[in-house]
Amino acid sequence: MSKIWQTVSGVALTLLLTSCSPGKNDNARGPSGAVPVLVAPAVAKDVPVQIQAIGTVRAYSLVSIRSQITGPITKVHFKEGQEVNVGDPLFTIDPRPYEAALNQARANLERDIAQMISARLEFERTSNLFESKIASSQDYDTAEAAYQAMQATVAADRAAETNAQVSLGYTDIRSPIEGRTGNLIVKAGNVVKAPDDVLLTITQIHPIYVAFTVPEQNLAAIRQQSRQSDLQVEAVVPGEANHPVVGELTFLNNMVDTNTGTILLKGTFANTNDVLWPGQFVQVSLTLSNLVNAVVVPSQAVQTGQQGEFVFVVKSDQTVDTRPVITGVTYEGQTVLSSGVKPGETVVTDGQLRLAPGTKVSTQTPQSSDQSEDTGTNLP
Repeated sequence: MSKIWQTVSGVALTLLLTSCSPGKNDNARGPSGAVPVLVAPAVAKDVPVQIQAIGTVRAYSLVSIRSQITGPITKVHFKEGQEVNVGDPLFTIDPRPYEAALNQARANLERDIAQMISARLEFERTSNLFESKIASSQDYDTAEAAYQAMQATVAADRAAETNAQVSLGYTDIRSPIEGRTGNLIVKAGNVVKAPDDVLLTITQIHPIYVAFTVPEQNLAAIRQQSRQSDLQVEAVVPGEANHPVVGELTFLNNMVDTNTGTILLKGTFANTNDVLWPGQFVQVSLTLSNLVNAVVVPSQAVQTGQQGEFVFVVKSDQTVDTRPVITGVTYEGQTVLSSGVKPGETVVTDGQLRLAPGTKVSTQTPQSSDQSEDTGTNLP
């Protein structure tokens, strides 16, 4: 019996010491029993209503340069990747065969003009003789037909001369748009065949497009807002988050893609600093409107419970209370609250797991928490 009594006494003593020792939850509280939490004020500010998407940069226009005539390239007037303007020379094709064809067309024209003059004079003489009853009607008809035939021949010669001039002009290939040249496909000395061979591609990047798709649920809002004002589009290149470029929505496709349930949009950007490049993927933000003086809190302050979303609000006596809220858009880590919190009220942003309505708290702002870390104090 003595051994059993000693065992029971030892267990009782152990339980007594355990119950008297401070618990883990007590250590988590401050000296006054308050739970340390991070807080932030609810503020009123203007918040843009935006649609986020991934877009691709597309050239404003893309032109494939082909030759209209066949012949050897004698000179290339640009370097690969060079910026060119409208009318700048690109290629020269050997013009000598086409100069000879033009000279021949002009010679044929001059010869036939002389023959037409002779036919006209003959017709005039025959006409006078016919009026004097000297020439027969057959002679008159023959002279008239010869004159009209030469008039048609001269007209055909003029068309041939124009065609030869056009062909000669094709030996000088110039840029039809302003843009940047691509890879030089055919170099000087090569013979090009019209119109099969592509000599060069030119892309216009000033301005430039950014194409992106949005769900069809946003179509009604986009159409409504675009009727009222021009919509702003912002594009961010990977690695350049601090340097967004701003453009304007200029294209809304005329139908929804039935396979994906999305609609294609395009924004136009001036791109004066060449930040956007054809083929890039960019983060796109389409701004529909601005919420004026909206109540916003840090997004981490919003919690989700069985009754919906709520926040912990710190009251003047340093206790917390739960407030059901209706959330709106989220922008740059802050969430808009349509109801539940007023500007100036303090909400808990960290430490909510140990809170319940009426819990006393010791508050710290994120700035003071940074300072406490420097002095060796860590929030649980």
